[in-house]
Amino acid sequence: MSQAARRVVVVGGGLAGLAAATVLAERGVEVVLIEKERYLGGRAGSWNDRLADGTRFQMERGFHGFFRQYKNLRALMRRVDPGLSSLKPLDDYPLLGPGGASQSFSKLPTTPILNIAELIRRSPSIRLLDLMKADLPRAGAMLAFDLERTYLELDGSSAKVFLDGLRFPPEARRMLFEVFAHSFFNPEDDYSAAELLAMFHYYFTRNPDGLVFDVMRDPFGVVLFEPLERYLRELGVRFAMGSSARAISRGADGRWRVEVEHNGDLALAEAGLERDGRGVYTRGDAVVLATTVPALRGIAAASPHMAKIAESIQSLDVTSPFAVWRLWLDKPCRADRAPFAGTAGLGILDNISLYERFEGESRRWAERTGGSVVELHAYAVPAQMSELEIRADLERGLHEAYPETREARVVEERFMLRQDCPSFRPGSHALRPTVETQLEGVKLAGDFVKLPFPSALMERATSSGFIAANQLLERWGRRGVAVEHGPTKGILPAALARFA
Repeated sequence: MSQAARRVVVVGGGLAGLAAATVLAERGVEVVLIEKERYLGGRAGSWNDRLADGTRFQMERGFHGFFRQYKNLRALMRRVDPGLSSLKPLDDYPLLGPGGASQSFSKLPTTPILNIAELIRRSPSIRLLDLMKADLPRAGAMLAFDLERTYLELDGSSAKVFLDGLRFPPEARRMLFEVFAHSFFNPEDDYSAAELLAMFHYYFTRNPDGLVFDVMRDPFGVVLFEPLERYLRELGVRFAMGSSARAISRGADGRWRVEVEHNGDLALAEAGLERDGRGVYTRGDAVVLATTVPALRGIAAASPHMAKIAESIQSLDVTSPFAVWRLWLDKPCRADRAPFAGTAGLGILDNISLYERFEGESRRWAERTGGSVVELHAYAVPAQMSELEIRADLERGLHEAYPETREARVVEERFMLRQDCPSFRPGSHALRPTVETQLEGVKLAGDFVKLPFPSALMERATSSGFIAANQLLERWGRRGVAVEHGPTKGILPAALARFA
């Protein structure tokens, strides 16, 4: 079979699947992409909606920060936005606490050690006496990250146990570490300490780009995923939207068959699908499974040919639910409020976004009405909380952080409670699957996979998609793309830190 005739089925149209599809299609591989939603982007996607007054807008599953060390995500975006004009830089994102407490991350030095020293110096919640009481050798583990040893030593322990052992004063612990841990959707007591240290290493101690980030100037669908879909269609990628993969199997010819549950109005041939006596399907020389964890577990359970990797896949799980509540208010927030602010100690509220401060769609609505578009997030929401309790808690947090919102009337709202983000529980690393699998021609991609370097969230998803495509291309004697990443070791030798 010629190289140009190779065909790959990509299951999942989030960042991981799109990254894999992009690289493969650019190298002349025929790609069929299966996506259960009617829009692309996965958890970063956006879809059409309408306010009661008729205003059209695109709703999303919540605010996303585009950190500047997300090199692979930015490389994907440059396919349709070479100058990254869709991104707007933020100068700072303050961290707000009870009683008006505030912590800034703006203009921190990017040099390791100096960035930590400056953060501690400007933190009102830490005194010299507090540092003298802290477990400094234990804190050294945060500067001595080692990809192999840290997971070996600390993956079995929780982030809460590790952070408690630092003996930082409660307010400093809350302001500096609690919000950081929650940013990965996992609760501290059910989150691997090794994963926490990997994230601290990736986002802070070995990040030359600093902790500030960029935001999208317009909804993700408008400026990223719709242009990327057009780009991929021009490369010949076929999309089976509103469709789900149920199972995969390998035929005697070595090709993979993907069973598909599709929406009734789908033109099968145009989407690269066929029908036979067993149902609707598509075939490929390889498959990239870039789904959510629940979908991947379902496919594996229904696919006897995946038995070799079933244990690692079934070891995956989702973490606690997360809530997104977007409010259209009839009054503006104070002019000096930041476009985005993290919060700690204000109930379950984790951050506040003022969409009209950075997104054109919301800005136009605010200019026309004089109001504000406010979005509230809560990560790692306790499972026992009802929607009514979540709303009340978020409202209390907003009113404490931004008292002026007490006088505002909610004109419109959208509330979402989802539970499909990957869990990184203590002890999960050893079984966590990698992009490479024991099945020839089957790759995994997503923010749940184990990578050979620290990464997370949108960047981990994109990186895994690039790696999946590269591995297939290498097998077929074709060149892949560069996959950038930061250092895999901290600034201190591991021998100087106490990991236990």
